[in-house]
Amino acid sequence: MIPDLTVIKAGTGVLTKSADGTLDRAALVYLVSAISGLVNAGHRCLFVSSGAVGSGVSAFGLEEYPKDTATRQACAAVGQARLMQTYSSLFSNFDITVAQVLLTAADLGTTERAGYISDTLNRLLSEPRILPIINENDSVAVEELKFGDNDMLSVHVAKLIGAKRLILLTSVDGLLDPVTNELIPEVDDIDHVFRHVREDKGRFSMGGMASKLSAIKFAVDAGIETHIAHGRHPDRLAGIVAGKGISTRFHAASR
Repeated sequence: MIPDLTVIKAGTGVLTKSADGTLDRAALVYLVSAISGLVNAGHRCLFVSSGAVGSGVSAFGLEEYPKDTATRQACAAVGQARLMQTYSSLFSNFDITVAQVLLTAADLGTTERAGYISDTLNRLLSEPRILPIINENDSVAVEELKFGDNDMLSVHVAKLIGAKRLILLTSVDGLLDPVTNELIPEVDDIDHVFRHVREDKGRFSMGGMASKLSAIKFAVDAGIETHIAHGRHPDRLAGIVAGKGISTRFHAASR
C-alpha cells in the first residue's frame, strides 16, 4: 500500500471539446502539467482518464456520442490509442513514463483477480517516475461488464489500493447550492446533499452529478476523502492535495 496516494479522475467533458468531442489538447497540456507537478513534488498519483470514446468519434465522422454498442466500442478502440499516445508524449516532457491499465468490472469481480490488479498497480506505483493511467476497457466491455462510469471505476480502484484521497475533475468547481449557485466547500454527511443534485450531461459525457454522488458515497464510506473540482483549472490540484484550494470536499468516514 502506498501512503498518501491520490487518485485523480478526469471526465470526458474535461478532456474533449464540447463542439465535436475531439481531444482538447490545450486542456490536456494544463492537466498533464499539474499532475506532473504533484509527481515532481513527491506525491504518488494514479490517473483515471475518460475520453477514449470521445477522442475516437471524429475518426468516424460522428457529430455526437454513438448510441449503438459496436460503434461505441470501435470509437473506444481508436480513441484509446490516440489518448495514450498523447499522454505518453506530454508526460515525457516531464520525464514521467505512463503505464496503461484497462479494466472491466469482471477484473475486480473476484478476490483473486482483484489481487492481481492490486499487485500490478502497487508495483507501478513503487516507481516514482511511472504514472499508471486507468480507463474502462470500453472496446470490449458490454453492459454486464461495465462499472457504470469512470467515477465508480475510480472509486473501486481507490478502494482496492488504499488511496487516501480521490479527486473527481469535472466541468464545475464542485457541488453547487441549487438556490444560491454558490460552491459548497465541505460536506460532512453525503446523505444530506442528494437534494442538491442537478442532472447536467453534455453530449460527450456519460455521468451526471447524481452518479457522482453515488460513487462518492461509496468512496467516503470506504474511508476515502473525496473532492469534486474543476478540471479546466488543474492548477488547483496542488492546493487540494495540500488541504486547501477550490473544490467540494467530502469527508471520509472512519476507516
